[in-house]
Amino acid sequence: MKQIITYPWNFIFNHQVSPLRHITDPAMRHYVLQLLGGMWAVSFCIAIGSYTLLAASVIGHAVLIGAASITVATWSAATLKPSLFKSGFGRSSDGEHN
Repeated sequence: MKQIITYPWNFIFNHQVSPLRHITDPAMRHYVLQLLGGMWAVSFCIAIGSYTLLAASVIGHAVLIGAASITVATWSAATLKPSLFKSGFGRSSDGEHN
């Protein structure tokens, strides 16, 4: 039972297990994880709050399916082309901002 709970948790939140591990820059990896987390929070808020009407429920489910698709696409991109997540923003090698 413990493994049933810990494996999915680590797959999503552990940067050494998640497909996001292929993004070499830890700041970008954290940023992508935060964006995915925010997207899922909004998706569940829309889905849970919309169960009173059928049309809104359909929209909520579409949002959840879209969120799952974006997550899978992001993980796939991080696995196949981690260079997509390299950023030129932030601090340069001498510690100064651009």
